[in-house]
Amino acid sequence: MRNVMIGLLSCGLMGMAAQGEARALVQNDRYMCSWGAGTAAKAQELKLAGVSLYAARQKLQTYKFSKPWMRMLAMGITEQTYDSPSRIKPAAIKQSFYDDCLRYKLARK
Repeated sequence: MRNVMIGLLSCGLMGMAAQGEARALVQNDRYMCSWGAGTAAKAQELKLAGVSLYAARQKLQTYKFSKPWMRMLAMGITEQTYDSPSRIKPAAIKQSFYDDCLRYKLARK
């Protein structure tokens, strides 16, 4: 009986620790994934509308970014979007980017 209680207690503690890590991931990384997904969707919209990569870059230069790393990341996401031959809808790009980003963040933890 004592061994069963120790086993259940250790499993419970491990579960709580895993939840704490997942919660930290959600709090810290969800915003970045959401922002990146929105950026990818906007780039896909511009690409499908026939806007050139040069014009899309110029448009990015006019945006105000709240963090210094956002401008370069937005440029990279836009260039990758334009390099891709994909013609899928921006909403699908946004969801795909968001899911892949969260999966990547979870794998790194």
